[in-house]
Amino acid sequence: MQIKVFFNDSCSICRFEINHYKKVSDNSLEWIDITNNEDALKLTSKSQEELLRRLHVIKNGEVISGSKAFLIVWSKIPKYKWLFKIIKIKPLFFIFHHIYEFVAYFLFLKNKHQLN
Repeated sequence: MQIKVFFNDSCSICRFEINHYKKVSDNSLEWIDITNNEDALKLTSKSQEELLRRLHVIKNGEVISGSKAFLIVWSKIPKYKWLFKIIKIKPLFFIFHHIYEFVAYFLFLKNKHQLN
């Protein structure tokens, strides 16, 4: 079953990172741009603000966001499985989670103008 990854393609930093992942991943990940995408809102049951604020994935029907979503993406890309194995260790995940939230907040502020 394909994992759906919801990302903000209109954010230059997000786009750069996701485009890299697209190049090194297989077809187990489906990349969905959230920019002006009503279907993304319906599929995730998230608001536009929530989708802009964090990366989201749908895996086995469950919507997962933020740092946990990155773990899922990395676990499916052979080149990044090593990172998944390291970051999933609880103390490291705790640190990664807080760094991600900090960076994601400022990216959200940078892209907040997209909200209707």
